[in-house]
Amino acid sequence: MTRKLKITWKKSAIGYPETQKRVIQSLGLRKLNQCVVHADTPEIRGMARKVSHLLLVEEVE
Repeated sequence: MTRKLKITWKKSAIGYPETQKRVIQSLGLRKLNQCVVHADTPEIRGMARKVSHLLLVEEVE
């Protein structure tokens, strides 16, 4: 079984650098409080870590 990450956008990106806004877009998040599920890969974890102050990340099976 592969592990997955449930990523929820919890805080607005207004006032943060454009690069952080692009990371949120590239994760597939469009609206506040939206959730997406991604495979648990080093690339996704790195993106989530870069904007961890804006996201809620949970591991799901």
